[in-house]
Amino acid sequence: MPVDVTVDAGIAEIVLNRPEKLNALDPEHLAELANALTTAEQAGVRALLLRGEGRAFCAGRDISDISPATDDAHAFLSDVVTPVLRQLAAFPAPTFAAAQGATLGIGLGILIATDVVYVGERARFGSPFANLGATLDSGGHALFVERLGAHRTLDLIYTAELMTGGEAVAGGLFSRVVPDDELLEFTRERVRKVSTGATTALLASKALVAELRDNRVGLWDSIDAENAAQGALCATDDYAEGFAAFQEKRPPTFAGRR
Repeated sequence: MPVDVTVDAGIAEIVLNRPEKLNALDPEHLAELANALTTAEQAGVRALLLRGEGRAFCAGRDISDISPATDDAHAFLSDVVTPVLRQLAAFPAPTFAAAQGATLGIGLGILIATDVVYVGERARFGSPFANLGATLDSGGHALFVERLGAHRTLDLIYTAELMTGGEAVAGGLFSRVVPDDELLEFTRERVRKVSTGATTALLASKALVAELRDNRVGLWDSIDAENAAQGALCATDDYAEGFAAFQEKRPPTFAGRR
């Protein structure tokens, strides 16, 4: 299958599995990704890992059979791509991605919609679309301008040059850079740890961060939202377990949303 999903021990692992195409995606594959996300959500997983098989995470849209004369890029992006990115961003558990090799266009958008992104040293990011007479999409402009500034963003777009994984992390685009041969296990280890955490508390922070990112709320409004979230968490079993474990000097055993 071009998109595989496995669920085990409260963790879903979704694999983009078209290595011969650098995991480029067309509408059918994006529908499979949406179905995989639905499967993971219905299974009630407590963490999600996204990765790509082979040399790349995702080289973007599969344009090998696209005719510019009949292509409706607006409909493809608005009606096919963006709903999947929104579904991923709203996933009700912490999400992680391990990105190696080329990650462009839709692939970059998938990373933008993921909570935590670890990248390989030889990963490549940027906007080569000027070479196609096209422009950056899937949220790339917002990410680059916010993290890199307007000048560096337009430098990348105009020149079509790509950043390495190390450069992308140094610029604040993603979480950490990891040697390529260690990337997958590094990510899996952290996903396993988070999957046994206080999921409700983690999701509270996910919502707070999304509000800051999307609505640019100020300090005091954010503090008010934090106060409300903390008050709601007081009533959860995980909150009680965390305090009891601290007071009893033992590791906590969190049940998450179960």
